[in-house]
Amino acid sequence: MSRSGSGRPGGGGPLLTQRAALVFLLAALAGAGAGVLAALAGSAWPVAVSAGAGTAASGVLSFKEIIG
Repeated sequence: MSRSGSGRPGGGGPLLTQRAALVFLLAALAGAGAGVLAALAGSAWPVAVSAGAGTAASGVLSFKEIIG
C-alpha cells in the first residue's frame, strides 16, 4: 500500500522539498569551495577534504536557519 505524496519512491511525492534541496546545494557548494581553497593553500588532500566536509556540515545548519 503506497500513500500518495508520502515522499517515498512509488508514492508520487518528491523525495526532497525545494527548501531542503536548496539548503543541501548551498552547503555542498560552500564545502567544495572550502576544500578547493584549502587545497590551493597547500594543505594535504585529507586536510582539504576534512575542511570541506566540516564546512558543508555547518553550512547545512546555517542555511537551514537562514532559508526559512
